[in-house]
Amino acid sequence: MQLTRWIVRLVVVAAAGWALTGCPSLSPRAEAPPSLDNADALARSGDQLGAARMYEALAGQNSGSDRNEYLFRAGRAYLAAHRPEDAARLLNEIEQGSLTAQQATEKPLLEVDLALARGQGQQAWQRISTLPEPRTAPEALHYWRLRQQAAFASGRVNDGVAAQSSLEHWLPTTQDLRQSRVNLLTLLRDASEHNIRIDPRSTKDATTRGWLELGPIAAAAARSPNASIADVDAWRSRYPNHPASDIVRSELLSQHQQQQQPTIVAGNGAHIALLLPISGRNGAIATTIRDGFMTAYYQAPEAQRTPINVYDTGETGIAESISRATQEGADIIVGPLTRDEVVAAAGLVTRRPPILALNFLPASQPTPTAFFQYALSPEDEARLAARRILADGHKNGLAIVPSGDWGTRVLAAFKQELEAGGGGIYAATALDTALTDYSDSLTTVLRISESTARHRRLESILGTKLQFEPRRREDIEFIFAPAQANIERLLRPQLRFHFAGSIPTYATSDAFEPDPHNNQDLEGLMFPDMPWMLGSDLADAVRNALQTAYPNGGGPRRNRYFAFGFDAYRLAAALHSGATNIQVDGLTGRLTLDPDRRVHRDLGWAQIHNGEIKMLPAAGAVTTAAK
Repeated sequence: MQLTRWIVRLVVVAAAGWALTGCPSLSPRAEAPPSLDNADALARSGDQLGAARMYEALAGQNSGSDRNEYLFRAGRAYLAAHRPEDAARLLNEIEQGSLTAQQATEKPLLEVDLALARGQGQQAWQRISTLPEPRTAPEALHYWRLRQQAAFASGRVNDGVAAQSSLEHWLPTTQDLRQSRVNLLTLLRDASEHNIRIDPRSTKDATTRGWLELGPIAAAAARSPNASIADVDAWRSRYPNHPASDIVRSELLSQHQQQQQPTIVAGNGAHIALLLPISGRNGAIATTIRDGFMTAYYQAPEAQRTPINVYDTGETGIAESISRATQEGADIIVGPLTRDEVVAAAGLVTRRPPILALNFLPASQPTPTAFFQYALSPEDEARLAARRILADGHKNGLAIVPSGDWGTRVLAAFKQELEAGGGGIYAATALDTALTDYSDSLTTVLRISESTARHRRLESILGTKLQFEPRRREDIEFIFAPAQANIERLLRPQLRFHFAGSIPTYATSDAFEPDPHNNQDLEGLMFPDMPWMLGSDLADAVRNALQTAYPNGGGPRRNRYFAFGFDAYRLAAALHSGATNIQVDGLTGRLTLDPDRRVHRDLGWAQIHNGEIKMLPAAGAVTTAAK
């Protein structure tokens, strides 16, 4: 049973290699006339089930090898949508006598995929073991990846490792090579965690033996990096030239380096106290903030550095941490991090140094003396979006936000700023983020449902069918649609489908992730973001320093919390120096301090163009979203 559950996990990895994960069908799109373009668009948007059904419909309209091709596409989409029985049904419908040479090669590989999806690891291995290795790159890559997955799914770890050398022969780039080795390390770690037998003594090949020894080491490192560091070092000594040497250094040693506390212990003396929940449920975020903080410390001139003590609020309460930092001579406290912790810190009436809190207090709570607030606030970005919309010459529009507290807060801040500038919102709707089809909300807020209702009433009155194309309302100057990136990638194509793709659409930075392959569906979206994400001289300098520190690809990338920690140190250093007019050009924006001691961020603006970011000019020039 344990092995079966692991096989199912492997199937998810396998499906991700060639398709987006499945999600419920977007019914209005699925009801569109079947065409290859429409089906491919559904697949790209993540609606694998809708795509599968449309491919299947297209198969019914064709014959011979063309019909087979649509059946293959439908089968792959059904597997990506976690519908293996539908995929099996279509495999049985394939016309054997009409298979092209390529289809004849593809069919048994799809059968292996199906066996893995059903949790039948042994059957998958037996089937792929009978197949010859393809001789062209795309087919060979698929074959060896699938063979590796089938080997691990059937408990044949040695065969899974052996497949790696053949797979590497076909990989086109060094980045693909590195990622393939990381994937193998993950498979070995998972096999060890699921008690799959791994015996390095079963082979005399040094490369294979080195990989096999890494399985238990990687599993131990995931549980306790500090405890496993000696094992990692010993492995590196035994296998100095092993293909996994670089990824061991970045994937395992970097975990150790990031999780141990890089405190500069000053004892009882002047220092900056950094309060973060390192061992709490927000430990990953806290660790990234700490790494950014320490990076800024080391980039400062040595003569200007103030020693730093890190206090783990996950182990001690806020009151105790602040009391201890005060007693040990802290000149300034940076933190705490979470909203509840910040509220608790503001409520303390004991003697303490100034605090730079890493979150905002509720608007209803008074700000204590010597209490500064700095946060990556989506509400502040919503206000920036409202000012940008007004500067671009727009007044009235719609708001589409995720349901829940986040969407409510962002909408309230946006509306307040927009109305203060003379604009307004005609209508707003909240999306149920548990769904992937937002048609009901969009047709209502765009008044397409009203257009459809009028058409039906007119047909009823006239007693005849009328040609009809639904229309949206025409009085919309903009759409404000803030959401997390995964939601935005579903929403934006649906806006285009519902005739709203040409309306200038604005969001917050949450909509953007720095991956052009995942941002194609955001075409035309405008949003503010920090220099760490959009680029700047400082960002380039910090990245160059990180590349030197992590030459094999470890360390933080474009993580916003890393930039947040970096700028928190620079703000703390400015406050510690006694500066009264705080202005910091940082990784999170141009930072200034208002009279209420809240830090404000001035951000750049960008637009998605062909999946990549394009910087926009200063506010005032109207930019129209692409259709």
